[in-house]
Amino acid sequence: MLRAALSGILLAAGIWQLGGAAWLLVKAELAQVLISDAWEERLQTGVEVKPWPWADTWPVAKLQLDQQKPLMVLAGGSGQALAFGPGMLAISGAPGEPRTTVIAAHRDTHFGDLGKLKPGAPIQLQDNRGRWHGYRVSETRVVDSGREQLPIFAEPGLLLVTCYPFDAIDPRGPLRYLVYAEYLGGAAPVQL
Repeated sequence: MLRAALSGILLAAGIWQLGGAAWLLVKAELAQVLISDAWEERLQTGVEVKPWPWADTWPVAKLQLDQQKPLMVLAGGSGQALAFGPGMLAISGAPGEPRTTVIAAHRDTHFGDLGKLKPGAPIQLQDNRGRWHGYRVSETRVVDSGREQLPIFAEPGLLLVTCYPFDAIDPRGPLRYLVYAEYLGGAAPVQL
């Protein structure tokens, strides 16, 4: 009797845990749909749109790294924003402006494949008017964030930032992986 009750409790706890994990995955997928819808509304209306009423961020760009699936870029680099996608840092310039555009993301989610970008790889970045801006990877390197600051220049360019190493167990290390991309120019609005 005790064994059956204990088995039932353990089974219920296992189902509860699986259900919680499934709910987390459903929320993550739903968030991406809502963020994408907010971006499309932004392109149509010209007004910043939050993906849900209590969101502390909103989509500001769409990023395509080489041939990978496009990523929605959110405003800011807070932990809350980066939980849902790459974030355009407040210190950065908008795509095509005479200031480096800086986008950061987590190494184990949205920028998990950043290390695969090699010099010469194309990057596309759609601005909030629907215009696509082309970039080409010119350099990648690892820096110690405790000793160096992000290189922001007074010219159009793109800097992608994530934690390093990619397979680190402790995410709080000082190393950052940087991808520099030179600006190639803008083009008319195109839908991917």
